[in-house]
Amino acid sequence: MNTNEPLAFRIRPKTLEEYVGQEHVLGEGKILYRTIKADRLSSVILFGPPGCGKTSLAKVISETTKYKFYKINAVTAGVGDIKRVVEETKNFMLNPTGKSILFIDEIHRFNKLQQDALLPYVENGTIILIGATTENPYFEVNKALISRSMVIKLNPLTEENIYQILKNAIERKDGLGEYNIKIEEETLRKLANVSKGDVRTALNGLEIATLTTPMDKDGVINITDEVIQNSIQEKKAIFDKNGDSHYDNISAFIKSMRGSDPDAAIFYLARALSGGEDPVFLARRIVIAASEDVGMANPNALVIATSAMQAVHMIGMPEAQIILSEAAVYVATSKKSNTTYLGINKAMEDVQNKDTGTIPMHIRNAPVSGMESLGYGQGYLYPHNFPGHIVEQQYLPDKMLGTKYYIKDENIE
Repeated sequence: MNTNEPLAFRIRPKTLEEYVGQEHVLGEGKILYRTIKADRLSSVILFGPPGCGKTSLAKVISETTKYKFYKINAVTAGVGDIKRVVEETKNFMLNPTGKSILFIDEIHRFNKLQQDALLPYVENGTIILIGATTENPYFEVNKALISRSMVIKLNPLTEENIYQILKNAIERKDGLGEYNIKIEEETLRKLANVSKGDVRTALNGLEIATLTTPMDKDGVINITDEVIQNSIQEKKAIFDKNGDSHYDNISAFIKSMRGSDPDAAIFYLARALSGGEDPVFLARRIVIAASEDVGMANPNALVIATSAMQAVHMIGMPEAQIILSEAAVYVATSKKSNTTYLGINKAMEDVQNKDTGTIPMHIRNAPVSGMESLGYGQGYLYPHNFPGHIVEQQYLPDKMLGTKYYIKDENIE
């Protein structure tokens, strides 16, 4: 056992049978399972959060394929590395198959030039690409590469998946099997839970706990809850303010307010703030929700949300989180109506796509003397001169008469 290598590296699976998790694509009979087993893999982009098994899956493929396997990291590699792989692949003496599998870790770090350099060789089959990324590839990877690859979304590992991997790590000789470890099942499950789907975090915590805990008089390493708590990094929120999860979390936050669930709104607000989201950005989203989703059902929601945005700007974190929470809960618990949202959208569509006619002459402006003789402002009825300050007269152009944009619903008083 090479103890200089991290535990997570040492116990990476070599076969599909050793791989734990991702049953939705690697279960027996599933497409990725079949193509790997048959060594008929086409180019694929593996997309998922850190520690979900992207690199481990590439390791399995490298151990099972007949093709030459190359691995590069997009952070340190460049076009020259791609050309070297292509040249070796085309060299019959070095590679009789004429094909290679190229695994690119963090492929989203490749710029457009580097991704374009790959394209012709992926297209003609010289290179079978396996790209791994924590970012949504539809945002970060060349569309031409995407169209020539399967995009496989890997999920965070379940608590049960991580628990099984931790047990295997304790038992395997290339893992921690050389140590006399005593750890309760409940403690191991707590470690699996606190890692939030990231098996690398869990394995690093277990390894640190093992290597830093003195043996008792019987040569046993007793790993307790307290030892684990002191050995693992702070429980992570699955949120990256610059990544795909940013958009997912903001979407969930907005939809929770729209769906009148204040608890979910507070939860997604907390995730965003914990991940470093700009509180003013969050305040703006609350203002938009107050107008779009609450609207005329409770116009005061827009006043509250706008005041909250101003207060957040003036006060800053950490106290701003209280203001954001109040505003989000107010919007979430308000009655909802999207009549003004639907109305302006329909009006914008009409204005941009229809011949809507001309403004009636009697409501046009006549700022210069003499324009009245041309009909400007002639016949206009001043509403305040009439009972209730309302008077019937035409406001819409002739071509738009009868069009309804504001349709009052049951939530509007």
